[in-house]
Amino acid sequence: MGLSQTYKMKTPAIELNHVSVSYLHNRRGIYSVKDFILKGGMFSPFEYKSVLKNIDLTVYKGESLGILGRNGEGKSTLLRTIAGIITPVSGTCKVHVEISPVLALGAGLELELTGIENIKIYSALSGNYDKKTIASVIDQVAHFSELSMEQLQMPTKMYSTGMLARLAFSSVVNAQPDLMMIDEVLAVGDKGFQEKCKRRIYEIKQSGATILFVSHNPDEIIEICDRGICIENGEISYDGTSEEASQHYLKLFN
Repeated sequence: MGLSQTYKMKTPAIELNHVSVSYLHNRRGIYSVKDFILKGGMFSPFEYKSVLKNIDLTVYKGESLGILGRNGEGKSTLLRTIAGIITPVSGTCKVHVEISPVLALGAGLELELTGIENIKIYSALSGNYDKKTIASVIDQVAHFSELSMEQLQMPTKMYSTGMLARLAFSSVVNAQPDLMMIDEVLAVGDKGFQEKCKRRIYEIKQSGATILFVSHNPDEIIEICDRGICIENGEISYDGTSEEASQHYLKLFN
């Protein structure tokens, strides 16, 4: 509460003003014309389910923000809205920096393609693809992810969840992102790889990048982030230091 005053002289990276997000929810289990005739009657089987409610949030360049909340409270929806994947039903969301999201484990990977082909796609999407240097990029991702060239030549649909996470994270952090969004990617993998990921996040943080980090682990939030928010029922219930936000989050389970 009030921590954002520390950043008031800085330039905003993200600005959300009165943002609300809703989904159409099938309330009657109708999935076909037959279901509609038998169950639907005169009324629509769909209703809007509110996920985010009137969110006001400014994140400044160079700030590391931890996002806490119980399952289903809207944390991932908030990231997807900032990434432009979801359009709010009301309010505005402005992002003033380039985004390098790791929204979920393996998100953005084309499972029919090989690991190498996916690395090339990540490089192209980040604007860093160059035929002269792509071989070096592949070597760097292979080294960081600890995936062998044999594994990288396999279709990613054959990968384990941990391998997908290694590939996605390594491909994104190989470049130097301006805004990095991380959604629970440190929840898998062995401890050695998790520590390597944290060190790389610190390096990106020290470079001046903005970081949004979703986790159910308050210790990770405190370790990585300076500021924290807690989301309850689609609203920001607390905004303060990462330590304060983590304490508020833990009280939700008492």
